[in-house]
Amino acid sequence: MSGWPEGETRREPDGVGTPPDRHDPGHLREPGPRERGDRDGPLRALVTNDDGVEAPGLRALAAAAVEHGYRVTVAAPRDESSGSSAALTAVVRRQRVVVTRRQVPGLDVDCVGVAASPGYIVVLATLGAFGPAPDLVLSGINRGANAGQAVLHSGTVGAVLTAASAGRRGMAVSVDVLSPAGATDTGEGRALAAVDASTDDLRNWETAADQARALFPALEAAPEGTVLNLNVPDRPAGRVRGLRRARLARFGQVQLAIAEVGEGFVRTVVEDAGSRREPGTDLAGLTSGYATVTALRAMVETDDVPLGDLAPELEG
Repeated sequence: MSGWPEGETRREPDGVGTPPDRHDPGHLREPGPRERGDRDGPLRALVTNDDGVEAPGLRALAAAAVEHGYRVTVAAPRDESSGSSAALTAVVRRQRVVVTRRQVPGLDVDCVGVAASPGYIVVLATLGAFGPAPDLVLSGINRGANAGQAVLHSGTVGAVLTAASAGRRGMAVSVDVLSPAGATDTGEGRALAAVDASTDDLRNWETAADQARALFPALEAAPEGTVLNLNVPDRPAGRVRGLRRARLARFGQVQLAIAEVGEGFVRTVVEDAGSRREPGTDLAGLTSGYATVTALRAMVETDDVPLGDLAPELEG
């Protein structure tokens, strides 16, 4: 049995569906001293996303990282991967994950499009697939807020949670562009990808990039395994009321609902979840014109669930 209990591979016409063992995500490890940035020179930052390697938000975030002084590598999905959470999926050809060299307009950085989910790309990066392993991971800038407890399903957030599980620090950055009233049947079930990319040129990517850049020092100073989830209103910088720390709303911006159940199919729609009315939450802050940031941790266990004699504590 391979080391991919949670993973999935897809086959290209001349390929096979077995990932090479050296890509086993079980090999994720705590970063060594050199990887923690305990060395001379700039920190290494991996920039990724779930909107795909051609997305303008990716370019804006990479530019912000370069301007801050990070040594940047861009590795992002070849195709749209919204709603992929921290899934480990890839397209393989002859037991090799498909990687294509790309360019980021206006930036002199290494860039590849990878036929894989954002979480898998982060795994590959920590194993040195795209050069020296990154010190931190930046994901975005996503089109559409990643807010509330629905961040569980986000590929943008899933990428940095994967990084956090390996002891890295990470930041997910999103622009609040999704209008629930305009969302309709997702067709392929991608409720979180219901934003029309044709309006990308109208979005305020630089506003979100500036907010992210302001948080980079806090990210660097945070404990290992910390994730900062940043959401920014889609408006010019002068119209953002400021940055506020906020808790996660109970739900996301939208939620799935069943529109129709028939013989051999289920049709879904996305609806307004009403989460913007919860005071003190990320979605409420966005509605009021604030950028919001929430600190997250990946896979935190709890010992406050009483199990009694059913499951005595394991010794050692």
